[in-house]
Amino acid sequence: MKKIYLCAISNIRSGACNEDCRFCTQSVRWGADINRYKEKSIETIVNEAKLAKNNRASGFCLVTSGKSLDEKTLEYVCSAAKAVLKEVDITLIACNGTADKESLKELKNAGIKIYNHNLETSREYYPKICSTHTWDERFQTCENIKSVGIRLCCGGIFGMGESNEDIQSFINSLKQLKPDGIPLNFFIENPKLPLKATHNKEFAMNIVTRFANEFKEAIIMLAGGREIVFGNEWTEALRAGANSIVIGDYLTAKGEKPDKDLEILIKEGFEIADEC
Repeated sequence: MKKIYLCAISNIRSGACNEDCRFCTQSVRWGADINRYKEKSIETIVNEAKLAKNNRASGFCLVTSGKSLDEKTLEYVCSAAKAVLKEVDITLIACNGTADKESLKELKNAGIKIYNHNLETSREYYPKICSTHTWDERFQTCENIKSVGIRLCCGGIFGMGESNEDIQSFINSLKQLKPDGIPLNFFIENPKLPLKATHNKEFAMNIVTRFANEFKEAIIMLAGGREIVFGNEWTEALRAGANSIVIGDYLTAKGEKPDKDLEILIKEGFEIADEC
C-alpha cells in the first residue's frame, strides 16, 4: 500500500508583492483579481491548522507574499508558528521568500521544520519570467536553508514555455541541493498574467515520472495545477511516482475539497501518512 503525504497551505499574507514574476497573481504589477491582505489573524491561522490536521494533513505551510523574509515578516511568522504548535501537533513549513541564515535560525527556533523555496525553473530560463530578482538569489536561499538544519522543500512550475533543456537544467540544479521534498506545480493561467500555459496531461505525467525516477528519496508533491492538468485522473500521477498532494485551496486558486480527495485516496487503496 503506497503512503501519501498530505500538505495544506495557509496564505497568511496575500497579494502584497512588488516583484514582476510573470507567473504570479500575487504581484501587484499585473492587477489580478485576487483577495489581498497584509496579515491574516493568528486565531484564523490556528483554526486553519486545526482543520488541516482534521483533514489528515501532516504538513501545514505558512506562506507570505513578497520577495524576502524581512524583520517584520519574520516576527509575524514566528508568532504564528508558536501559536499553532501550542494547539496543533503538525509539521510546520514556512514559505517566505529569500532568507539569510540568521532569520532561518529564528524560524527553526520557533518550530519551523521545513522551508519551501522553489527555484521555479532553470537558471537559463528564469530571466524570461522574472527580472526583479535573480535565480541565483533563490539558489543561495536554498543553500542557507540546508546549512541551518531545516529541511528543504524545493520545486518549480511547469508549462510556462520552458524547453526540455530547461527542465533538464532545472533537474541538475535540484540534484546539487538534494531537497527532501519537490513540489511540482503546473502553471495556472489568469487573464491578467502575461504567460500562457504550455502543458497538457501527457506533458504533466511525463514530468511526474521523470522527477520520480531522478529523485527516488524525495517526496514528490502534486501541487498547484493538479486539477487542471489531470482532472479526475490525478491518482494516475500517484501511481506514476508522486507520493504527496496539496489538499484544499492554493495561494490564490481554489483547490478540491479535502474530504473528496481523502475519499478517493482511501477508495483507491492509498495509505495516508501520519507525519512528514
